[in-house]
Amino acid sequence: MKLLIVAVGQRIPDWAQSAWDDYAKRFPPELRVELRAVKTEPRASRTLETLLAAERQRIESQIARGMRVVVLDERGETLTTLALARRLRDWQGGGDDVALVIGGPDGLEPDFRAAAHERIRLSDLTLPHALARVLLVEQLYRAWSVNAHHPYHRE
Repeated sequence: MKLLIVAVGQRIPDWAQSAWDDYAKRFPPELRVELRAVKTEPRASRTLETLLAAERQRIESQIARGMRVVVLDERGETLTTLALARRLRDWQGGGDDVALVIGGPDGLEPDFRAAAHERIRLSDLTLPHALARVLLVEQLYRAWSVNAHHPYHRE
């Protein structure tokens, strides 16, 4: 199974890239994690609607047909680590690859967000996008470790 993280925004600080790389390499071969960054639409004299529509096109171009789409959204379902582990187990049991989408500074286009299979939230706090990527990959790794009875997660 593949977990594809599609994140709006190309440049992240070196510390965040290093943290991402560290967690991404820990996943077992049967659970691959891949990051695809898509360009943030410039704001110059564009309406928010136009901006989000352009980012939506870029996001959708990265997601293969048949993938389960999960968007990270401040209004999404709050999950504990153990609930995320159960969700990951369900995704793996379903057999489909999963695309987890992190929107840009202005969020995600409303119809795209509404059409997603699931909407989850990472935190009640507003997070910088680089930190959201790191937090997501760490929590996915932790969820895997719970399911695999790996000592990374201790209850």
